[in-house]
Amino acid sequence: MSAERLAKELLRGVRATGRLEGVAAAACPVHLAHPFETMDLAGYGAVLDDLGAAFPDLERRVTIEMAGRDGKGQLWVGHGGYWCGLFAAPFLDIPPTRRMAVLRFHDFFRVDEGRVLEMQSLWDLPELMMQAGVWPLSPSLGREFHVPGPATQDGLRVAGDGADALKVVSDMLNGLGNDPSGTPRATMAQFWHEHMSWYGPSGIGTARGIDGFRAHHQAPFLGGMPDRSARMDEGHLFAEGSYVGFTGWPGMDVTLTGGTWLGLPGAGQKLEMRSLDFWRIEEGKIAENWVLVDLLHVYTQLGVDVLARMRELAD
Repeated sequence: MSAERLAKELLRGVRATGRLEGVAAAACPVHLAHPFETMDLAGYGAVLDDLGAAFPDLERRVTIEMAGRDGKGQLWVGHGGYWCGLFAAPFLDIPPTRRMAVLRFHDFFRVDEGRVLEMQSLWDLPELMMQAGVWPLSPSLGREFHVPGPATQDGLRVAGDGADALKVVSDMLNGLGNDPSGTPRATMAQFWHEHMSWYGPSGIGTARGIDGFRAHHQAPFLGGMPDRSARMDEGHLFAEGSYVGFTGWPGMDVTLTGGTWLGLPGAGQKLEMRSLDFWRIEEGKIAENWVLVDLLHVYTQLGVDVLARMRELAD
């Protein structure tokens, strides 16, 4: 059995519950989205307990599971999906809807010798605020809706050599980084499918097609932060079959200098960004891209306490 399949088998219970007891090393750090930040296993377990108290019938539904080795030889497993259930009690003071609610996540696990040594995870907390009607900041340019799993419905059957898929994504990332204009229009059609879907985090939203991607994410992002610089050497890019994953904590450095990204004024603020991504390749091009960015962490670096403003709106 391959190391990738063994790693997936190790995380079979995690796929259903999200809990790391019994599979993680005692000193395993858990890097979780703001406001949780880095914690130990006990702290992470307490967060899951709080989430379970808010959602008494909590389910963890994984739509993508993939594994592979990064350029450093480290073995990673990626889970993409959403928590869901009856939102019955407050969570982080987000008021309950008393209806079905979802909370999207991307979880990445570093595995070695049959143990999880590290976890990096983003939860789309703005998504939960929007469902509760208390998102306190700028509206999204993209479409806000329940982000689907892969169009090919094969996210839990990923297997095989991912070298071809990895090359597509690596070449695309290199093309974006090397374009001196900051607006890499020519490279898009080379790497992205004409009808591509870009599933951004809540607060940015989903974009359809290359023109939609440019209008609803790329142009505002590059306009506000033309000096963006990915930390590829520190991040972890890996592939399996037609899927590619990336995780980095953080994964990018930017300077907010202007533009309209998130409706924020640029004043030269230097920021770190956490972004955890999945790509699906079809016929040699990127057909789908699931992206989570820790937007609450971005706002915090800008001096904006989103949760405090959310509480004022909820009150």
